[in-house]
Amino acid sequence: MKIVYIGSTSAIIYTIKYREPIKSTYDKSQDSFLHWKFAAAPCGVLAFLTHLIGSGISQFNLMELLWTFSIYCEAVAILPQLIVLQRYREVENLTGNYIFLMGAYRFLYILNWIYRANTEHNYRHHWVVYICGVLQTLLYADFFYYYFKRYVGHSTGKGPCQIRYGIAHDCTTHL
Repeated sequence: MKIVYIGSTSAIIYTIKYREPIKSTYDKSQDSFLHWKFAAAPCGVLAFLTHLIGSGISQFNLMELLWTFSIYCEAVAILPQLIVLQRYREVENLTGNYIFLMGAYRFLYILNWIYRANTEHNYRHHWVVYICGVLQTLLYADFFYYYFKRYVGHSTGKGPCQIRYGIAHDCTTHL
């Protein structure tokens, strides 16, 4: 399953960076988030400190450190997209639905943790995963508010969005 996930993620990145017509829709001026300064470096430092405090130098494990780093990166990976949405206050339908589904996935993941903790006898609790999962879900809260407001506000089919079969069509959402 991991191979399918890594392969599909690689295909998406390749398509966005190198294939037309998607490649030409990328606007570098909107992508001003300093990834290394505000995401990668802080996640790396936090992962190192967390791992050092939790395991100590004597039980240092590079794979565990990289896993912790990936959990922190996953929690903040949506930040650049959310910043762009807040800055321009405009969301295309596909983008809005994608971000909603990403947030819903994370929320369902939290429900999965709760279920597994109550049903599996040998379930390993990991506070880093819990904190990062809740943080990531909270990052979506503002977006969810406007997303639901849009669907409730336009549920009659009036206004800029046409709702057919529960999906908004031919519209742009203004946050």
